[in-house]
Amino acid sequence: MADDRSIALEARNLTKRFPGVVANEDVSLQVRQGEILALLGENGAGKSTLVKMIYGLYSPDEGEIFIKGEQVRLKGPRDAIRRGVGMVHQHFQLVPVFTVAENVILGDEPHRSVFVNMKAARERVKQLAEDFGLKVDVDAKVEDLPVGTQQRVEILKALYRHADVLIMDEPTAVLTPQETDDLLRVMRGFADNGVAVIFITHKLREVLAVADRIEVLRGGKVVGTTRPADTDAAGLAQMMVGRSVLLTVDKAEAKPQDVVLDVVDLTAENDIGLPAVRDVSLQVRAGEIFGIAGVEGNGQRELVQALTGLRKCTAERVTVLGQDALGKSPHHIHAMGVGHVPEDRETDGLVGPYSVADNMVLDRYDEPDFARRGVRRRGAIDELATTLVADYDVRTPSIQTTVQSLSGGNKQKVVIARELAANPAFLIASQPTRGVDVGSIEFIHSQIVAARDGGAAVLLVSAELDEVLGLADRIGVMYDGKIVAVLEAADADRAHIGRLMAGDVD
Repeated sequence: MADDRSIALEARNLTKRFPGVVANEDVSLQVRQGEILALLGENGAGKSTLVKMIYGLYSPDEGEIFIKGEQVRLKGPRDAIRRGVGMVHQHFQLVPVFTVAENVILGDEPHRSVFVNMKAARERVKQLAEDFGLKVDVDAKVEDLPVGTQQRVEILKALYRHADVLIMDEPTAVLTPQETDDLLRVMRGFADNGVAVIFITHKLREVLAVADRIEVLRGGKVVGTTRPADTDAAGLAQMMVGRSVLLTVDKAEAKPQDVVLDVVDLTAENDIGLPAVRDVSLQVRAGEIFGIAGVEGNGQRELVQALTGLRKCTAERVTVLGQDALGKSPHHIHAMGVGHVPEDRETDGLVGPYSVADNMVLDRYDEPDFARRGVRRRGAIDELATTLVADYDVRTPSIQTTVQSLSGGNKQKVVIARELAANPAFLIASQPTRGVDVGSIEFIHSQIVAARDGGAAVLLVSAELDEVLGLADRIGVMYDGKIVAVLEAADADRAHIGRLMAGDVD
């Protein structure tokens, strides 16, 4: 059936090259007024490069961009905004001490004579919020707002500048399930009001729930366009990766044994000296995965750092296999049988200029298998690396290739391989699939379950509720530095956990 809505934005045959990389090749898309176009693809597929060209952050090497039928050459974001294209960035660009209204009008303030007309600004922002169903107090300071409301402020900034085309880059990354559902309803409201929406995400459930059309990129090229009615999550995953992907975690029932981690009343501060972890107590047993669910910024990062010796903390007790781990160094804790997959692989998990082989023994360099009398056993290191690259499907030209040259998914596989190859009694996996495509997620999940089935105790920390629900045997919900509930995964309800994540503990 023909769609008689006018085309709000069209890209024709866009190509963008960087040194040694073709990020986009001959990519075309169009989005109509009142339509939600989902842009889907694994990491490195070229989604971000494409929308940055549409928003004027990059200039295409080849191809054309049309806005409302007129060919344009965008010289920067200001040019795009002037033509009605707005972008909501994944990482908020707000001034915390300013009010909602002040943030929204910043850079485009209404004036009365030489003064900013704040009364007019407040009324305009308030009316805009009401028109698009964005519940927000225009006089509240941004620093006092939950992340879901801050996301709405970012959206209001774009709408205030008369956006007819709204690009939303991973807008649900830091939202609770309820906030995500609210945002999807808001996006549908935008479309009903004639706004064209380009929605970038890696969450298949959200795409199927809200998109009118779906365009899939792989390797910088368009590999298909479809509609939710004509596909499902498995079909989209196959388009993204190029093969069938198991989207549910395949695991047997857990058989928990003795307590491996025992924590009583652990408290830790954040980087500016404020309480981040508040009297947390938990136990993790051999043969189980204990998942921690929560919106990022509620103390998960500091808890993991305290348990791995990276952050000072106080506690009545922290033991691993009955040994005191409180105040011990990271190297000492690793020697106790603790594996650690850090949330930031680039900063804490890998040394970029080192080879794949050297990164495979980064925390085992002094073990007798890999060093003797202060001399590294190169042959043993290379033999281990060769085996792990094969076993963990690390895509690398050579074990001597620098790890910084690998894709994000392959970097993560190096970290996973290194930590699991040491057969840890206790594995801490923090955001283990962050920035990883669906194919690599399937593999990493299988390895974590295999570690559990091999007798390891696993503490899983993830901002992805679906990941926690799929992997965990027990779930602790963390809010404002505290574990506010512990649930058996078999009895866990997604909506209930979402309310707990938002602080509704009554």
